[in-house]
Amino acid sequence: MKNRTLGAVAVAAAAVLALSACAGGDSGGGDSNTLKVAYQKFGQFTQMDDHMQKVKAEYEAANEGMTVELIPIEAQEADYFAKLALMNRSPATAPDVMYEDTFMVKTDVEAGYLAPLDDYVADWADWEQFPENARQAGLGDDGKVYGIPMGTDTRALWYNQDILKAAGVQVPWEPKTWDDIIAAAEAVKAHDPSIRPFNIYSGKAMSEGASMQGFQMLLTGTEDELFNTDEQKWVTGSQGFIDSLAFVGDIYQGGLGPTPQEALDKNVGTNINTDWIPSGQLAMSLDGSWVSGTWLESGSKPWPEWSDVMQVTPMPTQDGQDPGVTSMSGGWTLAMGAGTKNPDAAWDFISLALNQENALSYDVAASQVPVRTDVAEAPEYTDANPTFGFFADLVPDTNFRPANSDYSQVSAAITVAMEAVMTGQQTPEEAAAAYDKAVIGIVGEENTTSASS
Repeated sequence: MKNRTLGAVAVAAAAVLALSACAGGDSGGGDSNTLKVAYQKFGQFTQMDDHMQKVKAEYEAANEGMTVELIPIEAQEADYFAKLALMNRSPATAPDVMYEDTFMVKTDVEAGYLAPLDDYVADWADWEQFPENARQAGLGDDGKVYGIPMGTDTRALWYNQDILKAAGVQVPWEPKTWDDIIAAAEAVKAHDPSIRPFNIYSGKAMSEGASMQGFQMLLTGTEDELFNTDEQKWVTGSQGFIDSLAFVGDIYQGGLGPTPQEALDKNVGTNINTDWIPSGQLAMSLDGSWVSGTWLESGSKPWPEWSDVMQVTPMPTQDGQDPGVTSMSGGWTLAMGAGTKNPDAAWDFISLALNQENALSYDVAASQVPVRTDVAEAPEYTDANPTFGFFADLVPDTNFRPANSDYSQVSAAITVAMEAVMTGQQTPEEAAAAYDKAVIGIVGEENTTSASS
C-alpha cells in the first residue's frame, strides 16, 4: 500500500487573478472581531458552501459581536490551491480559517501559512472521536496538528445498469480485469454509438483529478508503483506506467470515452455528474464516493431516481491479481491561518463546524466517508445513502499519494503524459519515456530507481 500523501502543490501566482476583491478589499489585515473563512465552491461542489453558511449562522448567534466573512473561491482544484496561496501571502487577504486538502498541509506549514492546533485539540473532548489514522492527515513534518479532517473518500466505478443491461452486459457488473472494462465499453458503443461508454479523467486541465483519480487508480492495480517507499525514490522504467497510459489511450483513441476535447474541458466533472449521467449519455465513470451528493435533494442536480439507475463496483486490478481491487483516498481538513488575530475565535469556528452534528450533516450531504467514529456509526449516516457502506468497505484496499515534497511536480508530469497519449501525440512508450526524463529533471537521477532493479 502506498503512503498517504501530504505532498506539495506548486502554484504560479502569475497565472491567477488577484484576490483583493474576493477577500472583500480589506487592506488593513482584518480585525479580531471578523473571521475570514476561505473554501472551495465550484461546479457541482456546493455542499461546502451550504455547510459554511450553516456554521456561520450558528457561530454568529452564539458569539455576539463576531462576524464571519465567508470567502467561497469559485475555482477548479488546481486554481483553488493557487488562489488560496495568493491569499495567504498577504496579511490583508490571509484567511483565519481555510479549507485545506490533506496533501497540501505539509507544504503550507513549510510556507508558514498554518497555525498548529495541538493546544486546542488537547482540550477538545471530540478529538477522541478521530482515529489515529485520521489524525495523521492533518500533521506537519514536525508532528504537530495543523488540520482537522472533515472526511475522507474512496474511488470506484459508477455505472448505469439500464444502459449496460441493454448493451448485453451482465448486471450486476463485476469486472475482474481492465479487459473486462474495455469489453463493456465496446458493448455499449456497439449498442448505441450516441452514448459515451466510459470516463476516466485525463489531461492537464483536470490536474489531480487526472493524476490521482485517473492514472493512479490504474497504476496501483499493476505490479509497479509510482514511488518506492523503501528506497524513498521515484520509480522510472515502469511497465505498469506504460500499461496505465495504454489503457487511457484505448479509451480515448478507441472512441470509448468522451472526445479528447470534452475531456480537456476543466468543467468536465460537472458536465459528467450534472448532465451526462443523469440524462443517460454516459454509461460508466471512474469517480469518487462523493458523486451521489450531486444527485441528492440538497445537491446541485437533484435526481430522485439515481439509486435505481446507478450502481457501483470496485475498480479491478489490471489482471485480477491480489488484492483484486484497488482504490485511492484523499480528504480535506479545516485549518487555522498562521496570521489570524483571534486564534481562539478561529478554533471555536473550526470545532463548531466539525462537531458531531455538523460533521454528520456535512458527510451525508457531501457523500463523504466519515472520519469521526460517532458519525460513521450513526444510523442517520449509515441509512442515508445506499452507497455509503460500499465506499467505506474499500478503505482496507485503498492507496495514498506519495508523502514527498516533489509530488506536485511529478503529478503534473503524469497529466502531461496522459494528455499526450489521449490526444494521440505520443505512444504510451514515448510518453512514459518523456515522463521518466521529466522526473529525473525534477528530483535528480539519484532520487529515482528503475522498476526492474
